[in-house]
Parts: sequence; C-alpha cells; structure tokens
Amino acid sequence: MDYKQITFRFERWRAVAAGIFETAGSTFLLLIAVQYFQAGSTAKALIATGGSAGLILSPFVVSWVTSLGWRASQAAAVLAAAGGASLLAVIIVPSLPVFVGGSMFALVCVAAAIPLLTQVYQDNYPDHERGRLFSRTIMIRIAMAAAFSHFGGVMLTGHLARFRWLLLIFAGALLASAYCLSRCPSRPLVSDGGTNWLRPMRFIRQDKVFRLTLISWMLMGIGNLMMLPLRVEYLANPKHGLALQAATIALLTGVIPNVARLVMSPIWGRLFDTINFFLLRIILNLGFALGILTFFTGDSWAGLIIGSLMFGVSLAGGDVAWSLWVTKIAPPDRVAEYMAVHTFLTGVRGVFAPLLAFHLVATIPFRWVAAASGVLIVVACLFLVPEVRLAKRRRPASPLVEEVSE
Repeated sequence: MDYKQITFRFERWRAVAAGIFETAGSTFLLLIAVQYFQAGSTAKALIATGGSAGLILSPFVVSWVTSLGWRASQAAAVLAAAGGASLLAVIIVPSLPVFVGGSMFALVCVAAAIPLLTQVYQDNYPDHERGRLFSRTIMIRIAMAAAFSHFGGVMLTGHLARFRWLLLIFAGALLASAYCLSRCPSRPLVSDGGTNWLRPMRFIRQDKVFRLTLISWMLMGIGNLMMLPLRVEYLANPKHGLALQAATIALLTGVIPNVARLVMSPIWGRLFDTINFFLLRIILNLGFALGILTFFTGDSWAGLIIGSLMFGVSLAGGDVAWSLWVTKIAPPDRVAEYMAVHTFLTGVRGVFAPLLAFHLVATIPFRWVAAASGVLIVVACLFLVPEVRLAKRRRPASPLVEEVSE
C-alpha cells in the first residue's frame, strides 16, 4: 500500500475544506464580532485567542491519544467533527456569548490536532519531498482561502445577518475535513510509559538546538501574533480612521495575502527541503517584520497593499516551516511530542499577544505597537545567526537525547 499517495490524495481534498475554514479564524469570526455583535475588547480577544488555546492543549491531546491507542489521523478527525458541531450550535442560538464560545471551541479543536497531523506527515511523506508535498496541498488551501475570502466579504457586505449561512459553510468544511482525516493512514503514537501530559517538555532541557529555536520563535511569535488580529481591528473600527467595508477588509486580509501565498508556496516548499532551516527562518522573520511596519505605518493604500503582499509571501514560507520544522531535528517516533511542545508555546504566546495588543492599541497609536513588534522579530533573528554557520541539521532514526525518568 502506497501510504504517501493515499495521504496526499486525501490531504488535497482536505485542503479545500481547510482553506474555507481558514478564513473564519483569519477574518470572518472577528469581523462578525466587531460589526454585527459590536463586541468589546475581551470578546474580540477571546475569539482571536481560540486557536492559541487549542495549541496550549495540544500536549494533553497527544497524551490522551497515546493513552487511548488511537491512530493520529483518527483522533484528528474526531476533533474536526467536534469543531463543526460547535458551529452548528452557534447557528441555532446566535447570541454573543454562544458565538464567542462556539467560535473558540471550533478554533481550539482545529489547532489542538496539529501535532497529530505533523506525525502523519512524518510517517507517510519521505524526508526529501516532505516540504514539496506539503506545499502542494497548501497551494490548494490558499487558493480556496483567497476565493472564499472574496465570496464571504461580498456575502456580508450590507447584509451582516447572513453570517449564519457563513457559519453553516464553516461547519460543513470541518465535517468534510473530519472525513478526509479518517481516511488517511497513520499509526498509534509511541508510548514510553509516561502519563504526565507535560512530559514532552523534557526535550526543552535535553535538546539544545530545540531550546534555542523555541526561544527565538517565542520572540518572533509574540511580535507577529500581536499584529495579526489587529489587522481587522485596524481596518474595521471607525476610531482608527478607516472603517472599511467587509469586502475591502476581506481583500486586504484574505485575498491579497492568499494570492501571494499561492504564488510563493511551492518555492518555499522546495527551499525547506534543500537549504539550511535556520537561514530560511531568518528570511521569513524579516519578511514578517517588514510587512507589519509597512501595513501599520504606511498611512496609504499603497502601504496597506504592499504590507498585505509581504505578509502573504512570508506566510507562505511560514506555513511550511511552522508545520514541519520539528521533522528536521526530532527523532522520527518523537515528532508528535516535539511538535506538541512547539504548539504549546505557540499557544501561550498566542493567548498573551492578542490580549496585550488589543489593550495597547486602546491607549497608544498603532504605529508604536507595530514598531515594538518589529524590534522583537529582529531580536529573534539574532538568536538563529550562529546556527546558520553550521551545516544543515538532521537527526538520525535513533534519539540523540537521553531519556530520563520522571
């Protein structure tokens, strides 16, 4: 049985549904909260941090799946189905508390499954073409996200009450994802006898390269995640001077970045397979910093468009690097655990950064917040410069870290 081809086939179908749902977290859930429910800062921040909360829970999910003996793809399918069901509940009871809770739960379910998916890619995609195969499915996802951003923006412009139909589409996308995931081959995760759901954190202490990269990623992530949800706030809220319509906001936060991602994704996928990962990460970090500064400090349509393009170009590489980088350094049977540590820390900063950002912009100008984010990202690059001088790191099949009892 050709596991690579089976996985690749169903991943391409799942990418269609994933591209549709991606627009929920990036644009439409916050847009509905701001313009339909007139949500306050706390409600908006809770929605913005839903995915991050799921990432924080990912080590628990990995431990839970391991203890149950479930296949990685089987567990991911269950989580996707649960997220779809939560959005159906919002349609039935469309109040602000239910909307916030249902939106958060759906985002939590999708994010918590990420380490399981990385293990599926490790098991079924060969090392020398993992980035290429992943980027090809990402291209489908990006194309769908760009198309649906436009469709959803037009659908809501002047008719915000149609948001229920939009949520129905998002729920259907998650249920379709659940089916595709259930068809992907995978195996149960390897258990070493530990039951503590934070047990994977031991790799931070044992693996120096892993630890250094996580520190850099924390700084970069705080800077970037402060600004991502603020794009919608910046464009939609009248107090910031723009108050653009839904279709225009979707163009700047969805269509333009996703077109750039679509064009650049295969290039970044091949670069991930061929060049030093740390050099790749530095290039991407600088791209994010320049995109943030251009978007939030340009004071012109040119600045908004160029910033959106730069964000899309960097995000194309970030898709591949963020999802697959642990396969470069982790023992093959520990990929899900390494990824769980990475997603946990991503979730921590993802909860902290938007909460900080939404309250900062309530008191100081956007450009100051953007400048602080840019500085954090540049500092993150400095942590990786020494690693660029070394040869590309790849781990052998057996662990290089020593197991310790806990």
